[in-house]
Amino acid sequence: MEKIKADLKKDSLDYESSGDADSKKISVEAFFAASIIFVTGATGFLGKALVEKLLRSCSKISTIYILIRSKKKLSLDERFKSLLNNSVFDRIRQECPEVLSKIVPMMGDISQPNLGLSDHDRLLLIQNVNIVFHSAATVRFEEPLKVAITLNTRGTQRIVELCSEMMNLVSFVHVSTAYSNADLKEIGEIIYDTKITPEIAMDMADNLDDELLNSLEAKLRGDHPNTYTLTKGLAEMLIFKKKLGFPVAIVRPSIIGAACQEPFPGWIDNTTGITGVMLESSCGRVRSSLVDNKCIIDMIPVDYAVDTVICAAWRTLIQPYNSIQVYNYVSGALNPLTWKQLGDLINKYFIIYPSKYAVWYPGISFTKNVYLHKLYVVLFHLFPAYVVDLILIYEGNKPMMVNLAKKVNRVAESARVFCTNEWQFSCNNVQYLIELLKTASDKDNFHLDVREIEWDNYIQKYILGMRQYLLKDTPETLPKARNQIRKFYWIQKSIQFIIILILWLLIY
Repeated sequence: MEKIKADLKKDSLDYESSGDADSKKISVEAFFAASIIFVTGATGFLGKALVEKLLRSCSKISTIYILIRSKKKLSLDERFKSLLNNSVFDRIRQECPEVLSKIVPMMGDISQPNLGLSDHDRLLLIQNVNIVFHSAATVRFEEPLKVAITLNTRGTQRIVELCSEMMNLVSFVHVSTAYSNADLKEIGEIIYDTKITPEIAMDMADNLDDELLNSLEAKLRGDHPNTYTLTKGLAEMLIFKKKLGFPVAIVRPSIIGAACQEPFPGWIDNTTGITGVMLESSCGRVRSSLVDNKCIIDMIPVDYAVDTVICAAWRTLIQPYNSIQVYNYVSGALNPLTWKQLGDLINKYFIIYPSKYAVWYPGISFTKNVYLHKLYVVLFHLFPAYVVDLILIYEGNKPMMVNLAKKVNRVAESARVFCTNEWQFSCNNVQYLIELLKTASDKDNFHLDVREIEWDNYIQKYILGMRQYLLKDTPETLPKARNQIRKFYWIQKSIQFIIILILWLLIY
């Protein structure tokens, strides 16, 4: 790693003339060999998969330090133990369990000054770390502005400040989002100027009370749909203005879904975004979503996103020493999938692989008619939820379905802009990275090319993954679940017939 660092300046001088330079001869695994890595957001969906893939495919890594914050009165050791017990590491436990000892947890929090690190841990990172992956962020669209700025923008500033002190750093990768410039329609692989500077935004978050800041939110957001995209864009601008003095990569994945292949087909461990809507639909609790069927849903499997993040760090070998490389990692430009196609596929596999937890015949309809959608919400979301809650109350149980239905509808509403709009992304840097990887000796270990994804097969794995990893629904339950939804199907058809009959009688 020391030699790599020493060669970086020379590589940057030769970059313009030689293009690929000699770094093509260095495999991804060789780049990471003996390196000491620092990862933020390691307890998140993408972060878990990133740590797992680094350990499994770059086994010669020396150490991976991960930042873990205290949560729900759990100690650092308890949270770390919970992380290691996650199903994402099952493959490593089978193939090479000894590499798990290379993960070293550190108590910290990106929302705290100095990342909440102890003096000892901070000095340890400054003196030893070679590569930093920053993926910690809040991804909630409805997050209050102060919280979003503190975590997504101020948190990035604190990571950047730490990186600027690191004595042996050769690569910094910031995980952003394809929608960090959602106020534009055509998005290139560049960093765009923001209407408000990161410094002003952070000062306002520090000095204004919540009520005043929230009253200014709409003005500050401008054409950004939510605080998430705004603050991720501010974080990118902050990195651009800092001029760190070492190669930086900013990876912008679009909507991240279940794994395509690694560590297991369909692996997923969170219920945010599209996954949450699909999960509730598979159980029959969500019947409608406000979507433009003609629009493209830009979705990326988590393992493809992780491989791109890792290879972006590897490519810094041939970046100019003080440069920033941006990657729009999207599927729509190369392998488009429309919302209509997605709806047809998930409804198809909801029936083939139903869940034993289904409370009604599974399926979802997409419509861009706001009034029709609201009618569906009342009839098929809220009304059944009230009925179930009345039954729960009658049986002496705590009502929960109405709150759940309202929560799902609120989340769906916050994501509405992404379901009814399209963006045009350029992805030349990603395509170059794909071509560059073809020359690496370990190219078969990393998959970046979204053109390889067969959407029908992927959605099938996605549905099976939700059953296995989220619902803990084993294959043995399928026969019983299929019998159950057959009953729901005929009950649904009977109700529809009765409604049509009543309407006919009323009319004639």
